[in-house]
Amino acid sequence: MLPMSSSVRRFLLTKAKTYVRTVTTSKPATSFDDDQIKQNYDIIIAGGGMVGCTLACAIGKNSLLSHLKVLLLEGSPQQKYEFKPEYSNRVVALNQNTKSLMNSLEIWQHIEKARVQPVRHMQVWDASSNALISFNSADIMDDDVAYIVENDLLLHAVNKELTSPDLKNVNIVYGAKISGYELSKHEALTRNLIKMNNGDTYSCKLLIGADGANSAVRNAMGVQYLSWNYDHMGVVATLHLAEETENTTAWQRWLPTGPVALLPLDSKRSSLVWSTTVDHAKQLLQLPEEQFVDALNDALWKQYPHSSAVEACTSWFGSCLKSIGLPDGAERQLPPSVKSIVSASRAAFPLGFGHSTRYVAPGVALVGDAAHRVHPLAGQGVNLGFGDVKDLTEFLADAIYTGLDITHHSWLERYESSRQRHNVPTQIAVDALYRLYTVDLPPVVLVRSLGTQLTNALQPIKKLIMSHATT
Repeated sequence: MLPMSSSVRRFLLTKAKTYVRTVTTSKPATSFDDDQIKQNYDIIIAGGGMVGCTLACAIGKNSLLSHLKVLLLEGSPQQKYEFKPEYSNRVVALNQNTKSLMNSLEIWQHIEKARVQPVRHMQVWDASSNALISFNSADIMDDDVAYIVENDLLLHAVNKELTSPDLKNVNIVYGAKISGYELSKHEALTRNLIKMNNGDTYSCKLLIGADGANSAVRNAMGVQYLSWNYDHMGVVATLHLAEETENTTAWQRWLPTGPVALLPLDSKRSSLVWSTTVDHAKQLLQLPEEQFVDALNDALWKQYPHSSAVEACTSWFGSCLKSIGLPDGAERQLPPSVKSIVSASRAAFPLGFGHSTRYVAPGVALVGDAAHRVHPLAGQGVNLGFGDVKDLTEFLADAIYTGLDITHHSWLERYESSRQRHNVPTQIAVDALYRLYTVDLPPVVLVRSLGTQLTNALQPIKKLIMSHATT
């Protein structure tokens, strides 16, 4: 396990408070005869969402792992994908590292043939002070900042490769209802049992939990899970813009109640992610469409009260930056106006934080939301999950290459250490940003505004931020 500093440990335990819970497997292990087991597998992946399906595809396509028998258990029935002219209201912002993973698995070609929108600019600004930070792909990196893809399109692209005739070592069971797990406690005698509602039982050496934030695999492991709710919801919708533009900019404005973000879809449409209080979110869902559009344009354009002391300090600091040849943040792009929303595209989902203190146990590993959950304000949630997929596949392939068993503690601990070293700082940073920007007291506004101005002025810091966000 990745060693944490005492300050980080105190932070997580303090924030968790009563949300910390230790869960153990609900049933004691029971001995099974081989004739009671329907099928034995090397690896079983519980959960067939975007991360779970991509992991199955990555294992199946890796030449060192192609001899392993893999089973993917997906709780939902198999659904036929239909390409529709109108965009879905659920999208993800994929970073460069995720694009590279998708390219290596030949998934990206299916996405490009359908539709994907590059993000080449980002502008984030504070409604309480107008301090901003902007990112331009041409200045900071050699490629686009991110790519906006619909969730269902991404899953369809993954499934096209996953169900390819060339991928012969991966089986999929749709509509799989799992009643419980009996996990091995010893590395040397690893055999995990997965019991289904229909009476079937599968066994495997390595069980991988890709079953989301309420992971039953994680619960069966009996590890601590630190979690809390933000008492906020994310309101999503598909928007029609007032004017047709190139639309390659992602916009995010920090309101006193939380961030509102527009993600580009094409020249005329954007996707909304609006984080706000639960009561306000419910009100937004019930508003007539025209009133909802008015409320959204107010959120993007309305002038909120500013502290005169904060304005004086930020103005002086901007002048100092300009005097030494650094950007003062005065130049900015204006966000688009929203003309209308796509009917029935509004929805909302709760926002929260989650951290599993362990990602692995004998013969078990966690990936994606089963291991970690973050606020969507930085668009990092699914990218962290795809990072898990990349590292787990590589460490497992290295273990096979060096003659280790697929459940050997050495590679599992390397996987856990590698991912926690990346995921935990990202989670803490995102949580800290959320808390910093939802406080409207003038001293706090002043500190974050000066910090934003300084970060925006220093190109090396912006490059460092983007470098971490894209890996």
